[in-house]
Amino acid sequence: MKHLITWPWALALGLFYLAAAYVIHLDKVVGSVLLTAGILAFHRPLGRLLGGTLVDSWKILNREARQERAAASLRGESRDFDYRPLVVLAVTAVTLTLIEYFGDRGTYTQFLNRVAPDFFHNRYYELTTFAYWTGFRVLGYVVIPWLSVLFMPGERIRDYGLKLSGALKHTWIYLALFLIVLPAVVMVSYTREFQQTYPFYKLASRSWFDYLGWEALYALQFWALEVFFRGYMLHPLKRSMGSYAIFCMAVPYCMIHYHKPLAEVLGAVAAGVVLGTLSMRTGSIWCGVLIHVSVAVSMDGLSMAQTMGWPGKHFRVPG
Repeated sequence: MKHLITWPWALALGLFYLAAAYVIHLDKVVGSVLLTAGILAFHRPLGRLLGGTLVDSWKILNREARQERAAASLRGESRDFDYRPLVVLAVTAVTLTLIEYFGDRGTYTQFLNRVAPDFFHNRYYELTTFAYWTGFRVLGYVVIPWLSVLFMPGERIRDYGLKLSGALKHTWIYLALFLIVLPAVVMVSYTREFQQTYPFYKLASRSWFDYLGWEALYALQFWALEVFFRGYMLHPLKRSMGSYAIFCMAVPYCMIHYHKPLAEVLGAVAAGVVLGTLSMRTGSIWCGVLIHVSVAVSMDGLSMAQTMGWPGKHFRVPG
């Protein structure tokens, strides 16, 4: 870690933040992610902190994929057809379609309007819309994919990026990446656009129940997101596609951000590649989960602190 905090890299980060803010006009958080991806992809001294640059990692993954195909051939398994990419990509198309058309809060509101219109006056109606939003993503990103795994002979859910053994030894990678992104999150928290956007649940500051309930739902949907994109979409494609599976995953991951600002969509491409590479190299999605949740909670907390001095005297337990 001590090699990460050097004057040249501190200067480089500072200059990039200025360029992102005043020249490129990208969100500073997105800019820091793009910078991180570029550094890790090609800069060998810093890349060695992660066991090699991203390019080195992709070469290793491709070599491992060739070795796995050779081992499968020796076991008498077919080298010409691997059914897992077919199943995974078909399920991906179906589940993303279901989420797009039925997973938004508007669908829940329309349903509630027909069956229980009086519930709109409930104190926690708005929070339940986010519960539906999160629940549908757990259904699409976790339940449906895991059911498909159960029907694939020889496949185990725990092999899809969920292993916990050895996960703790990679937490320093999460800390390094988070420390790169955090200064940008702090800076952008002073902008009006940021404060008007976060948190998504506008009543989060009403009480501890609202705040903790929202953050729990928010973290759960990020976990589901990582289970799907950095777990389900990557690990079964490794034998057939090697590191190219990362870029296959990055396409739909980018597309689910299409309703958001352009800068965030571009940042999703870089973040998808970096987190996808980490997942395939470590065999675990937990680094991505930690980064996503930590940044999201930090953004909500900073926004609330800037706009209302949270947690202040108005932040109460409901009752």
